[in-house]
Amino acid sequence: MMRYERKYRIEGLPVAWVAQSLRMHPASFRPLYPERRINNIYFDTPALTAFYQNVAGVPQRRKHRLRWYGTDSQYLTNPVFEVKIKDGELGTKDNLKLPSIEWSELSDTLGGVPQLRYLPLRPVLLNRYQRAYFATPDERFRITLDWDLAFAPFSGFKPVEGFHFLPDQAVIMELKYAAEDDELAHWIMDSLAFRQTKNSKYVTGINLMMA
Repeated sequence: MMRYERKYRIEGLPVAWVAQSLRMHPASFRPLYPERRINNIYFDTPALTAFYQNVAGVPQRRKHRLRWYGTDSQYLTNPVFEVKIKDGELGTKDNLKLPSIEWSELSDTLGGVPQLRYLPLRPVLLNRYQRAYFATPDERFRITLDWDLAFAPFSGFKPVEGFHFLPDQAVIMELKYAAEDDELAHWIMDSLAFRQTKNSKYVTGINLMMA
């Protein structure tokens, strides 16, 4: 199912202030799940095709990543290989669930992912951040808040402690809802304390690496 993902890059404000503004929203946003750490490895071609398509504003594109949750740097719990399919601000995901593995097993595990065998993709970026989840009472509209973002170039399958992470101090807010709820979503967006921006964590990370 295609859904909208409206993004907001918020700078200069603590995440607690942003979360409080959601609790005061007339749509009655409330915490949905406990906060957790998200970890991603992003994949791209040697020419960084996905990066440059995003920067150029190509509406129909794909992004490949491996995602897992938790703070254990040596163990990937229930990792999922995701293909994010974008058409403008609409998107969906294809997921391939993988077994939990030690970091030392990552290279062999990725070798078994079909998309990585048949497409010219390689791991290029590692990132991690904290996420909080909010939703309206009927859960038709969900908002995530991401903060404590950090990025590192993927420079081989060495222990994760050897990666040099660079921070991004922004809070990233995303409003997510089904395509058929777009009309009602405009009332929700009009009542937010922030204005929509363009934001891609992958693009942010690559730009930090290039700086």
